[in-house]
Amino acid sequence: MALGLAAAGAFAQDDDPGHFEVRSGSVELAANVYFLSARLEYRLSTDARGALESGLPLTIRLEIELLNRRPMWMDTEVASLTQLYQLEYHALTERYIVRNVNSGDQDSFATLFAALNFLGRVDRLPIIDAALLDPERTYDIRIRALLDTEQLPGPLRLLAFWRRDWSLGSEWYRWRLADD
Repeated sequence: MALGLAAAGAFAQDDDPGHFEVRSGSVELAANVYFLSARLEYRLSTDARGALESGLPLTIRLEIELLNRRPMWMDTEVASLTQLYQLEYHALTERYIVRNVNSGDQDSFATLFAALNFLGRVDRLPIIDAALLDPERTYDIRIRALLDTEQLPGPLRLLAFWRRDWSLGSEWYRWRLADD
């Protein structure tokens, strides 16, 4: 019986559709600059994990938007920031490499789990100078994470367009910007 459950669990894992989710977000004002901290959960689909382990680098895009909240009207975007992270697997060293494309910083991990956990921790990312905001207005901030299929090679990009398990992305996570 235990063997049957283990086989069922292995099958379910083989067909994992993946999942990206923003779990929490906060903003801190320090030295007149707003800094973002967030926690995200990344779970790659079976196809994305297979491509990664076959040597294809994956790009994860973190989108951050600051919105001017306007009652009875559509909110307007005040500022936006995109952080790009490249995740690679090096078969020779059996290491996962996470590179911040924006800064060039790079870290190495023994497991995919450790690499994805590292990616899921955004700590004190500067997003905007407080002097650029009108203190009389109300602002919201929102973030989401996506597997950037635009960075894939041509034939794979076409395949990713048609396959759901390559369309990994979280919902927008939104909250009010406050002067804490």
